[in-house]
Amino acid sequence: MHHTHEAGEAPRMPTPQDVQVVGLVPLLEPHFRGAVVRALMPDQLREAMESHGLTPRHGAVLPQLLAAQPLTVGEIARRLQVSLPTASELVGGLSRAGIVERTEDPTNRRRILVSLSETYRAPLETFVARRGEPLLRALDGLSADERAGFLAGLRAWVREVQD
Repeated sequence: MHHTHEAGEAPRMPTPQDVQVVGLVPLLEPHFRGAVVRALMPDQLREAMESHGLTPRHGAVLPQLLAAQPLTVGEIARRLQVSLPTASELVGGLSRAGIVERTEDPTNRRRILVSLSETYRAPLETFVARRGEPLLRALDGLSADERAGFLAGLRAWVREVQD
């Protein structure tokens, strides 16, 4: 159940166990800062992102296309839990940079399909592998049940943050 903190309402006070979990989050933050991300990004991808003023929000579209392409703008919006206009703006920026391609859906000409440009597939695969390496090593040490619980927890956290 989602609970959004209302203005003037006292937040739920964390238990000592909660403090342990919340206290780990700042230790992860440096891995997501710009300089670290830029250092992990292959030159070709970094140059395209920087020269076109693309942001981490634009970058969030790319793994979606790497995992399952092509996607409609609506599917991208659902996956990222953003509005259709926001997803359209993100895709537009990536398209202007040449990182993604938009094509007409042959089964429904009113729909536009978005796919990763083959020029950027290998650099993106390299970036995703570099970026995900610490997480994947950590997951390798978990049982199947622990992995499922970790994934459920991450999904719940993403929903709360995005709501």
